[in-house]
Amino acid sequence: MTTIPRIISVDDHVVEPPTLWTDRLPARFADRAPRVVRDRAKFSYLGGRFHAERGAADGAWCDWWLYDDLEYPFPRLSAAVGFEGIENVPTTFDEIRPGAWQQKDRLADMDANHVDASICFPNVLPRFCGQTFYEREDKALALLCVEAYNDWIIDEWCAGEGKGRLIPLTIVPLWDPTLAAREIHRCAKKGSFAVSFSENPFHLGLPSVHDPSRFWDPFFRACEETDTVVNMHIGSSSKMPSTSDDAPHAVASCLTFSNTMGSLLDFLISGVFDRFPRLRVAYSEGQVGWMPFVLERADNVFRHRQGASDAYGIKLDRKPSEYIEDHVWGCIYDDLTGLRLRDAVGMRQITFEVDYPHADSTFPHTLETATRLVEQAGLDEDESYRLFRGNAIHAYGLERFGITS
Repeated sequence: MTTIPRIISVDDHVVEPPTLWTDRLPARFADRAPRVVRDRAKFSYLGGRFHAERGAADGAWCDWWLYDDLEYPFPRLSAAVGFEGIENVPTTFDEIRPGAWQQKDRLADMDANHVDASICFPNVLPRFCGQTFYEREDKALALLCVEAYNDWIIDEWCAGEGKGRLIPLTIVPLWDPTLAAREIHRCAKKGSFAVSFSENPFHLGLPSVHDPSRFWDPFFRACEETDTVVNMHIGSSSKMPSTSDDAPHAVASCLTFSNTMGSLLDFLISGVFDRFPRLRVAYSEGQVGWMPFVLERADNVFRHRQGASDAYGIKLDRKPSEYIEDHVWGCIYDDLTGLRLRDAVGMRQITFEVDYPHADSTFPHTLETATRLVEQAGLDEDESYRLFRGNAIHAYGLERFGITS
């Protein structure tokens, strides 16, 4: 029997506590800062889109986030662990599992689930990379909100009993790469070396990583200078794949990897890794079973189109697949195919996630899931250690948090 080491999960989430921003922003923003009010809510799906009605007489009780002109309901799918079945309905802080947002309870759930350390993405109000703050008109207030979130994640959620077990992951002001670079340096000085970024900023109305002006270079340079890992979660482009407006959500759930696939190709072909040879990126919840073919296809395109015109050519120093090692880490939670193809991906580039407290989370049966993956994929002791622990330590430089083996 191969030993399953204590797991380091590189993709979990934390539900932002109700007073995160009101406790930190100046009093003059009391009626505009993100805050929680309880009201009824009724959810519906029209034209393939989610809609929420506040104050509906026949709705369920819901904790709503209010922020300037935004009214955003708390959906159960953002904290689904502990509920039977998967249903996106309104919920409140009283109903969700305490470990979703309270540090002591999170650490207890980690202990019970064979998890040693956890990297937590934003969850409800900011969304996965702080898109909410980018979308608001008042960017001065939005910047204060970004800084307040980062101070909270570093100084509270990942401090005290959580120090060395809850690893900070910050956000940046997406609308200004110079401000983003400044925030990367500020957070690094406070002890954070991981940041959440959009898998495809183009869908947010921002320049892509192919932008000829190199819009994002100040941000990437700051990440390289501070040894900060760029993390991209599926859905951080605010766009999820589907086939039609009337396709059930299950179709989108099966296709989510395609967001990661597109983002990986953007980074490999854009030349970002040539300009920033020490830049590291990590993909969350995208799995890796698709990666061998995509890398093969990218290498074939590179070989056939070298020297072609700008519109069709690829101008790189190396084949796309050669940028994976020490640049790109994939992440799985239940990807047997990817593990069986591990040599084509690179066993050193695959990490593991629990995805607590989301609906896809393996909690509280993560050890059983890990054991099944190891047995069915035929992982040896070293491969098991790398998947569940060692690769995360190397990718994120967790020695800085006292995690050395």
